[in-house]
Amino acid sequence: MSKPILKLNQATIYQGGSVVLSNVNFEMQKGEFVYLIGKTGSGKSSFMKTLYGDLELVEGEGQVVDFDLKTMKENDIPFLRRKLGIVFQDFKLLPDRTVHGNLEFVLKATGWKDKDKINERIEAVLDKVSMKTKGFKYPHELSGGEQQRIAIARALLNDPELILADEPTGNLDPQTSIEVMEVLQDINKNGNTILMATHDYALLLKYPSKTLKCEENKVFEVVQRRTY
Repeated sequence: MSKPILKLNQATIYQGGSVVLSNVNFEMQKGEFVYLIGKTGSGKSSFMKTLYGDLELVEGEGQVVDFDLKTMKENDIPFLRRKLGIVFQDFKLLPDRTVHGNLEFVLKATGWKDKDKINERIEAVLDKVSMKTKGFKYPHELSGGEQQRIAIARALLNDPELILADEPTGNLDPQTSIEVMEVLQDINKNGNTILMATHDYALLLKYPSKTLKCEENKVFEVVQRRTY
């Protein structure tokens, strides 16, 4: 059996000294698409932040893409994040750069130097999210759905082992949410592993998949649809 991409064992997640989630046990295999659901304030974002090193794992064990969250040092975090693709609710695009400039900035910051390879990679990820003709545009010239597609393209740049999507449809209308979801589904079918935090239950019904729920400081798998 292959090694899990993500594994938490008896993990307790803290935010500002308070326990947010306790005794979390979870494994994720390569190629899976898993939802993380729960009300606002239930710990979804803290769960995600722990996985990309924004919150320290104080208790229990955690491995993400071959990094040990418990023993990881501060200067390991950039290397962890290079193996992850992170998609945020509010896009986090740089407003003073074009789409191409945003993506080029990330590649250069992560050690890419060859201009031709940089351009080739940018074209490839834009193609994956059907935004190949938008490279010259600035973020403010794009719709919310288009900005989120660019954010997904950015997450794909370094061919991540795991994509963490934190409420990627949270700022979008229902139709645009479906379009963004279709992009994520396609990426998953192409072999990318995705953990997506959401409170959009309509998407869960339309695209059912393995689902974890944060509730009352616990994380558990939701098996029956009627319990959503």
